[in-house]
Amino acid sequence: MNYKAWAIKLLVILVTMIAVIGGFNYWMDPMWMYGGAHSFNDVQDTINERQQKTNRIKFQPFSPDTLLIGSSRSTYINQNEFEGMDVYNYSVANMSVQEYESYIHFAKDNSDREIKTVIIGLDFFKSSLPESRTPLSIYPYASTLDKPFVRWKNLISYDLTRYSYYNFIASIKNKPEFVRTYNRKNVATTFRLSEEEAAEELQKKIEKFTETFYGEYQYNPNYKNIMQNLIDKNPDTKFIVYTTPVSEPLFQALIDSGAYPHYEKWLHEMVDAFGEVYNFMDINTVTKDTSNYFDGHHFYPEVGTLIAHRLSMNNPPDVPEDFGKKISSNNIDEYLKKLHQK
Repeated sequence: MNYKAWAIKLLVILVTMIAVIGGFNYWMDPMWMYGGAHSFNDVQDTINERQQKTNRIKFQPFSPDTLLIGSSRSTYINQNEFEGMDVYNYSVANMSVQEYESYIHFAKDNSDREIKTVIIGLDFFKSSLPESRTPLSIYPYASTLDKPFVRWKNLISYDLTRYSYYNFIASIKNKPEFVRTYNRKNVATTFRLSEEEAAEELQKKIEKFTETFYGEYQYNPNYKNIMQNLIDKNPDTKFIVYTTPVSEPLFQALIDSGAYPHYEKWLHEMVDAFGEVYNFMDINTVTKDTSNYFDGHHFYPEVGTLIAHRLSMNNPPDVPEDFGKKISSNNIDEYLKKLHQK
C-alpha cells in the first residue's frame, strides 16, 4: 500500500469514527439540545440541570402557560400532575432566590405562549443571608446558546460521549440509576433507599443543617424585597407560592437551633408580599412519616404529586387535609399559634 492510499484509508476511518460518535451523541442527546426521545435515552443523568433545562427551552418547542421554579426539592414534582395547567418545571439544584427573576424572564422570552402563572417553591434555609445574598442569574448559561454552531461543536467531545454511554446503559436497565434521574419529558425520579440507608442520610442532614444552615442563622433583611421585585417586574403574572416540606426531625432541628422565630418572620413576610402561601413546611401527616424522604429534606416524587394536586385542585381527595395549609393575613397568627402548640 502506497502512502496516498494509506492516507486516504486513515482519513476514511477517522471520518467514520467522528460520524459514528457524533451520531451516537445526537441520538442520545444527554444535554437536551435536539429533542429526540426513544427507549434507549429515556433514563437521563443530571449533568447540569441549569444548562440542560435551558437548552430544552431554547432549542425545542416550548409553550407552557405555567412555570415552576425552585431548588432540587422542587425538581421531584411531576410537571404533568398539575390539573388545568401546562407546566414546565424549571427547578434546579441549589437554586437561589436571586436567580428567580432571570429564570422567569428567560422562560417568558422563549415561550411561544404567554406564561401567565409562576409557581415558586421556597426553602426556609435559602432565606439565610449566606444562601441568598449573592447575585446569580441563568444568563451565564443562556448566553452561550447564541454562539455559532453551539449545538454541533461538542458532538464529538469525550465528556458528551461518556454521558451518552451512561444514559444508554441506564436506559437499557430501564430504572433510576442516578440520585436524580430524568426522562425525556422533564420528569425526575430517584432510587429508593432502604430504611437503614434513609435513616443514615437523615442523620447526616440533621447534623449538616444544624451546623451549617440553622446554627447562627441570619435572616436576609432584603429577602422580602427580592420577592417584591419579582412581583413588580411581572405585574400580569399570577404567583402561586408554597414552602417545601422537610421531615419532622429536620424541622425539630430548626427549633432546637433557635431559628424558629426567623421561620415565623419568613412566613409573615411571604404572606405580606404574595397575599397567601401554601405552607407544607410544618408538622403534618406527611412530614411526620420519614419514609416519605430519602434524606430528610428531599421528598420522593409521590410527595411532589401531593403538592401539585394541593396547588392545582380544590380539596384533592388523595392529599391529607393537614398537608399544605393555605395561610394569609387573615389566618396566619392563629395558624402559627396552633403550630407553636404542636
